[in-house]
Amino acid sequence: MYKIQNDKEVADNSLLRGIVCGLFFFDIHVATRILQAKFLRYRALCHILVADFFNKEESHCFMCGFVGCFDLNSGSQPIAQGLKEELRAQVLEMSKKIRHRGPDWSGVYTGDNAILSHERLSIVDPLSGKQPLVSDDGKLILAANGEIYNHKNLRAQFAQSYHFLTGSDCEVILPLYKKYRESGDFSAMIEELSGIFAFALYDSERDAYLIARDEIGVIPLYQGWDKAGRYYVASELKALEGECVTIEEFPNGSYLYSKEKSEGESLPLAPAANASSATPSAGSDAARNACSQVKPVKWYHRDWENYDSVKNSPKAADDKGEIINPAVIEKVRNGLETAVKAQLMSDVPYGVLLSGGLDSSIIAAITQKFSKKRIESDSKESAWWPQLHSFAIGLEGSPDLIAAQKAADYIGTVHHEVHFTIQEALDALPDVIYHIETYDITTVRASTPMYLLARVIKSMGIKMVLSGEGSDELFGGYLYFHKAPDAKEFHEELVRKMSKLHLYDCLRANKSLMAWGVEGRVPFLDKDFIDIAMSLNPSDKMSIRLPEGKQRIEKWILRKAFEDLLPENIAWRQKEQFSDGVGYNWIDTLKKITEEKVSDQEFARRENRFPVNPPKTKEEYYYREIYSRLFPSDSAAKCVPHEAGVACSTAKALEWDAAWKNMDEPSGRAIAGVHDEAY
Repeated sequence: MYKIQNDKEVADNSLLRGIVCGLFFFDIHVATRILQAKFLRYRALCHILVADFFNKEESHCFMCGFVGCFDLNSGSQPIAQGLKEELRAQVLEMSKKIRHRGPDWSGVYTGDNAILSHERLSIVDPLSGKQPLVSDDGKLILAANGEIYNHKNLRAQFAQSYHFLTGSDCEVILPLYKKYRESGDFSAMIEELSGIFAFALYDSERDAYLIARDEIGVIPLYQGWDKAGRYYVASELKALEGECVTIEEFPNGSYLYSKEKSEGESLPLAPAANASSATPSAGSDAARNACSQVKPVKWYHRDWENYDSVKNSPKAADDKGEIINPAVIEKVRNGLETAVKAQLMSDVPYGVLLSGGLDSSIIAAITQKFSKKRIESDSKESAWWPQLHSFAIGLEGSPDLIAAQKAADYIGTVHHEVHFTIQEALDALPDVIYHIETYDITTVRASTPMYLLARVIKSMGIKMVLSGEGSDELFGGYLYFHKAPDAKEFHEELVRKMSKLHLYDCLRANKSLMAWGVEGRVPFLDKDFIDIAMSLNPSDKMSIRLPEGKQRIEKWILRKAFEDLLPENIAWRQKEQFSDGVGYNWIDTLKKITEEKVSDQEFARRENRFPVNPPKTKEEYYYREIYSRLFPSDSAAKCVPHEAGVACSTAKALEWDAAWKNMDEPSGRAIAGVHDEAY
């Protein structure tokens, strides 16, 4: 630490610390510039004070983006130094396309057979903790995107065997790899991580690479091959488009190790949303066969994926809806509170997304409960920013805005209400589709207001928010679940929904926020809490028929667990999908405008215009036109899910109601007899 020389410097030092505390809420870079401009004599001191203030816990988190290129020497074209320089320049250009994910710093590693480029979103001193990370022996290189919430425990595990070079939570991946490298049990390695992540690790000593993604796919990751067979990974599809002849989403809950034989359960290299998407694109076989192919291996397995493992779980309530085992409800509460608390590690001001729905209100209430103390100090120190800020967006007078204000007043957050107009949202559609990389109707509808909200959040100097994604998939919150025929069908639909989260809600939340460099955290999708929720007896989640004849409200057990933290009209508010809740007129206008903009003649020729995943509606056709201009390849088109459904159901659940057979409408208002404002 900088040694203070005299009394005047002591005074200046105290003043500087005060300015740092006050200014950081808005922006660390602004704070640093003002400090250095005002106290030119103490330029070095300014930097040290900022670094010291924000590095006390030695916890640097990275939500960012990366591009990796591997098998430089393994393709059909042997690489020369000149070509390596060309590839390095190419990777840097690819990386620039995702710089919105990490606008604070760029780093690159160039080796004999691999290149890794990293775009960093810094939430501490911008001059430290750069990526790619390098191991203590200099032989392992890591580009990581995400958060490892149990990094402190893992650091303690390796305290005697590994010399940590940074405060990054992601650096624990390097000693973990060393621990499991000889056995090759990378499933066990990744299972030790609790967090949201995608990473590419290069072992220069063995000329091997390990690619992995978190269990649900909260963090996006794509893979591709160029004409020479070189293998690429990237945080977003746009980095690969135009350079790779084949692009695919890297499967969630999986890893790929370049030296591993394809044994055990491996996954196809085209893990798409439907059968048609699994068809390889032209030229892909040549690219793949140019180098020895290793398939991704699924590391994430759970007993609850099978209904038989949960059908006899203890019940919280009997068949009449009367509570018989309150311990089950308490387990849900304790599990989610633990997940939220673990995800509050942050060296920057953070906030919560508060739509006024059940899920976001619960997350906001729990966050408020722990916000007064600094989690990094085991809640021994006061929080640096004890005032919790919440954010909501909607059309003037929308259901979400009204409910969010009620929730915020009750919880006690500093609430920010953002209004948008339909024209502003329509103008943003091309930018939204560029960032979220999909033409799926419900994702585009919901991503647009979230994208607009993220811009406001970033303008206030906040780089991290907590959100309520995942709850509906865990507890059957979508209104179509009211019509599940039995517990087995209900649970199996939950499992299907969980397996597809990376294609919809997780994609929306991550990419809409990261378009503006805002990190999103999703406590409902904490690995341990997922196990708690998915292991519950399905009957406790179902909308059973009560003795008085009414159906029990969706997500009853979750509401019961947290009803004391919320106002009654929020705790028991009917499920409202985000794209509906921001204002019904938003979706109605989208359907009307796209109906006018896409002619009947164009729509009739849709299979000729879009042979891959032909649009089912004019609204989808309109989004697809925008998408194809931005991402023209067939591979890019196949990365988007294309499945019929109603109110966000899977295609399988359409069998539950004969009236749904010919429907394809993701809005919750499509569920007649359940939604209060049904079509």
